[in-house]
Amino acid sequence: MALRHAVLAALLDGEYSGYQLAKAFDVGVANFWHALPQQLYAELTRLEKEGLVTGREVVQETRPNKRLFRVTDAGLAELERFAAAASKPSFIRDDLLVKVQAADRIGTGPVIEQLEERAAAAGAKVELFGELLRRMRGDADEEEFLRSSDRIGPYLTCLRGLDFERGHRDWCLRIASVLRERQAAQAATAGGTPAAP
Repeated sequence: MALRHAVLAALLDGEYSGYQLAKAFDVGVANFWHALPQQLYAELTRLEKEGLVTGREVVQETRPNKRLFRVTDAGLAELERFAAAASKPSFIRDDLLVKVQAADRIGTGPVIEQLEERAAAAGAKVELFGELLRRMRGDADEEEFLRSSDRIGPYLTCLRGLDFERGHRDWCLRIASVLRERQAAQAATAGGTPAAP
């Protein structure tokens, strides 16, 4: 997948300025595609040159003018081609996992600390996704929303983000606990005191 497809998909909900697109990425799209604001602005420029989005100038009296972008028919066709193409399997690439892999041979204190920090960050995202999902569905319960809403794509990707962050949080907490217990057992053994069960 290229950034262009994530931008086109994010613009399906209407017109966005570059700033609004960056905010939308930050809240929803970032759970499956990370991009810096400057990357988004550059991609919008490329997409407009290729005719996949169109932009219009909005004059503002008290602020600088802004451009609003929307997907064109050609952009929608590009998304349809992308959706029809086979998806590549996802994979994990995470430096924290390398540190955990080496935990048997290195000091684990910093690794435990990083696992706990990562768990806290994931926990915050769990809260964020939960609130975002509640806002999207309004008064409807989830099953009713999934059956009857006009647009469920953003909701479904947020569900995936929620599941990912929950799993990540739980794994980090478990591994930090395992490493902490092993650290305590090794310290007790090194001191000549039997480890506690």
